[in-house]
Amino acid sequence: MTSPVHWKVVVDCAEPHRQAAFWAEALGYTVEDHGVLIEQLLAAGRITPALLTEVDGRRAWRTLAAVRHPEDPHDPTSGTGLGRRILFQQVPEPKTVKNRLHLDLHPGPDARDATVARLGGLGATVLRHVQEPGTDHVVMADPEGNEFCVQ
Repeated sequence: MTSPVHWKVVVDCAEPHRQAAFWAEALGYTVEDHGVLIEQLLAAGRITPALLTEVDGRRAWRTLAAVRHPEDPHDPTSGTGLGRRILFQQVPEPKTVKNRLHLDLHPGPDARDATVARLGGLGATVLRHVQEPGTDHVVMADPEGNEFCVQ
């Protein structure tokens, strides 16, 4: 039998730190802090400051940012989550077509409208409300236009 495979969702984007901040708030996740690893790599001469930026007073990767579930384990030497996580990686091209993969958020039927309003306040937009046999959900877009659903 094959051992379970560790995975993460990777989202291409223009502004990884903005996306990480949005999704951390949206999901109640923690933005990963890779500062310890970055400082070790700088001290060893393995990276240059050109690869870095500053976010909330700390050094961070210029083109990468990630969020992780706050209850999942993480590696304290790298700041990397070892469970549920989303990595945002900067790419040069803009999003041009519908996502082939998206997240479904399940706050529960009594919390859906409040969640949609909260996410709108964070910068998401409502694209449409879907009422079909077997489903009633809201399709939204994050600040860069990536679609997701709120059930």
